[in-house]
Amino acid sequence: MTISDWAEASPTLTGPAPPAAILGEPDASGRAWRPGRLSLVCFCLALTAIWFVWRGTTSDLDPLTVLTTIAWTVPILVVAQGLVGLAMTLRRTRAESRAGVPTTVTEPLIVVIPTVAREDTLGGLARVMRSCCEHLSTAFPQLRIDVVVDEGCAGAADVQRLAAMDWRIRVITVPHDYRTPRGTRFKARANHYAHELRVREGEARDDVWVLHMDDDTGVGADTAEALARFVSGRRTDGADRVHLAQGVLTYPRELAANRFTWLADALRSACDITIFAASTGSGSPRNGLHGELLCVRASVEAAIGWDFGPTAIVEDAEFALRFCHRFPGGSDWLPGRSYGASPATIGAFVRQRERWVRGMLELAGRRVVPLRHRVLMLHNVFVWICAPVGHPLTVLIVAVLLRDADTLPATVVLLPVWTLNMAFWLYLYWEGLRLNVLSSDSPGRRWWELVAVVALMPFFAALECAGVVRGVFSAARGGDQSFTVIPKPR
Repeated sequence: MTISDWAEASPTLTGPAPPAAILGEPDASGRAWRPGRLSLVCFCLALTAIWFVWRGTTSDLDPLTVLTTIAWTVPILVVAQGLVGLAMTLRRTRAESRAGVPTTVTEPLIVVIPTVAREDTLGGLARVMRSCCEHLSTAFPQLRIDVVVDEGCAGAADVQRLAAMDWRIRVITVPHDYRTPRGTRFKARANHYAHELRVREGEARDDVWVLHMDDDTGVGADTAEALARFVSGRRTDGADRVHLAQGVLTYPRELAANRFTWLADALRSACDITIFAASTGSGSPRNGLHGELLCVRASVEAAIGWDFGPTAIVEDAEFALRFCHRFPGGSDWLPGRSYGASPATIGAFVRQRERWVRGMLELAGRRVVPLRHRVLMLHNVFVWICAPVGHPLTVLIVAVLLRDADTLPATVVLLPVWTLNMAFWLYLYWEGLRLNVLSSDSPGRRWWELVAVVALMPFFAALECAGVVRGVFSAARGGDQSFTVIPKPR
């Protein structure tokens, strides 16, 4: 059954509505997101403090001084990119807040939600399906939601019962014996099967849009509004060269099963308005893409596909690089948000990062993607892998063990660079918390959250480092590449 076969009917699968305001526009509480000034204050304070501590190191440079000089300076390229992305986000949110309400979109929208349908993921899946039915249908009358499951999965019957509650939902079952030409596995295999089905049904057209969502990440009224403006803009502003867009992943407080991991994931939300906004918003998503809130023309997805081989476990990042090669300058950034849940346990948090690092290392070495499109990702992977060595806590511990070791930079010229890097990472956690709180039912930061997100940054970094170390060792060992699906109970 194709999207044109779905007759008009009234939806019955509904759910609570997340905050409706787009970024930069006041929500029902009157609050709006604007970049804060805390990072500038921290930069000035840190620069002043380190200036007085710095003694103008002697000509004898010990190994730790050389290490810190390199490790704490390298991230400046990422920071510079993040500042560019923040400026782009600010301009875009201001423009969107002045734009009128978009009209109903006539183009079909197909939402693709692959899921393992385990018992510990069905709660999140039900929430995502409810949100898509309720909110996207207001802007996209020609809406269909494809839930992709493997044949024989444990929750197949539960998924079918959920799908029966709304006419817009259909379940696509990937046959057990289905194989892609290159032997792709896991989520990419499910995406490729759904893509091939759309090709056979004649839906791989320029006027059909595909929205990829994870089974724990829903949408809101602001998501529908941002998507409608993007799709409508492709008809009216002559920007037909833009074929892909992605927005911001946020984590509402009420969806958090673990407050510690919720605070730690503030970093991810802030990266979407800085680092990822810079690359995706400039037309070439060389930093990669997320698997959720990824909107792409069906014809463009058909030209790329998801068949990346058996070792592909970060399929969204590889899709991004191949998109850069095939459709340069063809991406954009959305001010709309998606609403996800942070990992339910610390162990799941670390395993998630381990899979990302392992997959990025594998992707960074893929020669099938031109080197010019991998350069930025290679640099970011290098910075990520070096994080355990370059983190201030690690260096200070080594300095204590070595007693008189010097951890200050080899030259005073690097002091502003160091302090800018430190201020930027603090900004990411601070602003990420603001974004997540504004996306929550209670859009107000609690005093202890403000204290905790700053005080716990060394512990957050330690968890990120644990994932990096595990991912590097896993990649070095080689062997079977597994795809870790963390629990998603909410």
